Parts: sequence; C-alpha cells; structure tokens
Amino acid sequence: MTRTADSGEPRRLLVCGTGNFAARMLLDIAAVAKRPTTVYLSGRNGERLAHLVMLANARAAAFDRPLSVVASLADLENPDAAEELVGQIQPHVVLQAASTQTVSVLRSGGSGWMDLVRDAGYSVTMVFQALITMRVARAIRTVRPEAALFNCCFPDVVNSVVKAAGLPILSGVGNIAILASVLRASLPPERRGSLRMLAHYRNLKDWRAAQAQRTGPAPRVWLDQQEVADVYGTFADCRLTSEPVPDISAGSAALPVLSVLHGADWRGHLPGCLGLPGGYPAAVKAGHLDLDLPDGISREEAVRWNARFEEEDGVVVDHAGHVRYTGRTRATLASYSRELAAGFHVDDLGEAWKAMSALRDDLSKQDAAAG
Repeated sequence: MTRTADSGEPRRLLVCGTGNFAARMLLDIAAVAKRPTTVYLSGRNGERLAHLVMLANARAAAFDRPLSVVASLADLENPDAAEELVGQIQPHVVLQAASTQTVSVLRSGGSGWMDLVRDAGYSVTMVFQALITMRVARAIRTVRPEAALFNCCFPDVVNSVVKAAGLPILSGVGNIAILASVLRASLPPERRGSLRMLAHYRNLKDWRAAQAQRTGPAPRVWLDQQEVADVYGTFADCRLTSEPVPDISAGSAALPVLSVLHGADWRGHLPGCLGLPGGYPAAVKAGHLDLDLPDGISREEAVRWNARFEEEDGVVVDHAGHVRYTGRTRATLASYSRELAAGFHVDDLGEAWKAMSALRDDLSKQDAAAG
C-alpha cells in the first residue's frame, strides 16, 4: 500500500477519539510534523475537542511545524457516523483511537466486570475495542478506499479480526513499540537502529518485574542481524514501571503515521501490522509499509510465533471469519455465559458486542445492588 503526497495541498489526517491516548498522539504529531498537514480531530465532546485543538495548534506553533488542527464533532458510537465523517473529510490516513471500553473501567478495581477481565484476561474485552474500528474500516472501504487505517485499540488482536472481515487495516501503534523503545534506549546511539524484535502485547508484563521474576516467554530480539540468546539477561537493567506509559506508546505513533501520510521512510516496530497478530519490526519506504524481519526468519515463522499467544489463551479468528475464545479466557467466560464463550462470526460482531455489553451492565447492576 503506497502513499504518495499530493502536490500543493496539505495531507489530511483524521484522528478518531479524544481520550488521553489520542491526545498524546495528537500533541506528538503536532511537534514533529515536517510537511504541510491538516489534522481533523473527531469526538463527541465539543468542549474537549476545542481544548485539544487549541493545545495541538499551539504546540505546532511552538515547534514551528506546518500543521493545523480542525475540530470535527461526531459520535462514532452512532452506527452511521463513521461513514459520514470519512466521506466528508476524505482523509489520506485515519488514526483510530475511539473505543467503547475505557481504560478507567479496567483500573477501577473491585467491580464484577473488572473481576471477569482479571480472571479471563484482557482478550475478553476485544469486542469493545473492535466495534468502532470495524465501523471506521467499513467506512473507509465504502467512501475512501485509498485511505490507510491505523488502529490504536488492542491492535495485536483486533487488527486480525478487521482483516478477517475483509476490511482494510494497515497497522496498529504502541505495544511492541513500547518495549522496543525501552530496549533501544539502553544501547549506544549508533547501535539502536540494529535492534529488531518480535513481541506480543503479553510480553510486556514481565518487564514490569525484576529480572529474577521474569518467568514468562521473552520476546525475540536481534542485534546486528544476530539473535540474542538471553534477552532477559542482556537487557537486565531495562524495566517498565507499573504505571502506564502513554508518552512512549502514543509517541511511537507519530513518525510511522506521518511517514505513511507523506510518502516518506521510517523503520521501527508496530503491532497488528498488515492485520497480523502480535508485533513486528516494520519499515515504511516511500510511504509503503511492510515487515522488516531480520535475516533468517520468514514471515510465516514470525506470524506463528506471535499467533501462539492467543491460540493458547485468548481470542483468535480463522480464515473463515469465525472468532473463538481459547484457554482460560473461554473457560472463565463460560462460567458467566456459555453462549458468549462459544464465539461468533466477524459479521456478527455487533450482536456479540450487544451481548457482552449486556453482561457488563448486569455485573455493574450487581455491584450497585451490593453497594
């Protein structure tokens, strides 16, 4: 998928969502854009939109960047809103960060829904992460098929579902890029570009613990085309804090998104690249995104390595579009609803979302009654 810049006019980037993650991406893009860019920021809260538009335009001015931000009021939970929004703006790239599952819900603690997510794993939230992304992807296919879609909502898993539905998806952002950035920072500047990594989002958990407590599978890492035999030992001093790291995760989106938008070059790491499960080294060349695997490992091997995490425990989608839960995710979900645990077809995502929403609402009502 090649992106080449139109002559004369700014390239159009549509950012969907006004949460903290979307805001962080927007502000970083405003600080590093080197070519004329118009960003359309979409959300349903007019006051929040106005605030972020002001911040981003001021940030672009502070860094003397040729970028302007425009508010575009839209409620993407409305099934028809995405197509209307994409059709009106005709973006070259869409950066989708709107979700029906907020991070704050998962951090609230002590709730029935939080207990389910803790016991079943984060994959049980997939339908909440996928609903709006699927609508945006469908809108792109219908009214702007040449646009590239970056999905920020659980891309290691959701992007595979989008692809299985026959909808366009270019990549995700964050996740693998968090860990790759932290490990690269431990290397001398001249060696940082040689690091390549395969990492699923599940690999990040162990890096929040001390080296002796890292018992899960390590990511696969290469330096100067040589695979590192002892990843945990080689990068023993690297550690993620228990706090979220949006300054890394969201910041990792700016350069690849702008490279695709303007037909430029970039190398780094992306999750859900080309609709594949997990995270990969990737490169943008003249606006065209592809995997950037080290010597000696095939695309098939890289995909198999990433896919096994959800195949063993999580949620997977087959080539026929059937979504099924696996491992403890399926077992835990079955204790609440055998119908939900049985999975669904990608074409029925909307119905699956309604059923999972009903379960979440029931658990919230039980919390309220108990309180």
